[in-house]
Amino acid sequence: MPDSFTQVHIQIVFWVSGKYNLIEEQHRDEVEKYICGILKNNKCKPLAIYCNPEHIHVLIGLSPEKSISEIMRLIKCNSSKFINEKHWLPGEFQWQRGYGAFSYSKEQIDGVINYIMGQKEHHRKISFQEEFLEILDNLGFEFDRKYLFKPQKED
Repeated sequence: MPDSFTQVHIQIVFWVSGKYNLIEEQHRDEVEKYICGILKNNKCKPLAIYCNPEHIHVLIGLSPEKSISEIMRLIKCNSSKFINEKHWLPGEFQWQRGYGAFSYSKEQIDGVINYIMGQKEHHRKISFQEEFLEILDNLGFEFDRKYLFKPQKED
């Protein structure tokens, strides 16, 4: 698309299904690099990523050729397979079905990058669940709290 120009910055947040704190610090870098590879292979630009033990924040420049739902499907399917093939956990690893996707203007990008890269310190003060609920509240989303973060049933 030589005559098409897009600038779509999306922060995506997704979390581990069922049990929390499954991604150990020793594997964080490898998971982050793998997800960045998925993004690059799908013409998206990873701008910041931080893999917490129970959730991940990723800021991307979204390709105009991909939808957010398609990128999320690719990230979750492929990274789950990657983690399971590594046998880091005694059982099967999987991500929760849902996710958050939030857009930002060019002027907000540095702040979002700093926020994502400061996750380790940030979560010493606030839990992931509290953080995510605060994001949803601040952005005016309507949701039922009882359905968030529930372990999903096996299909």
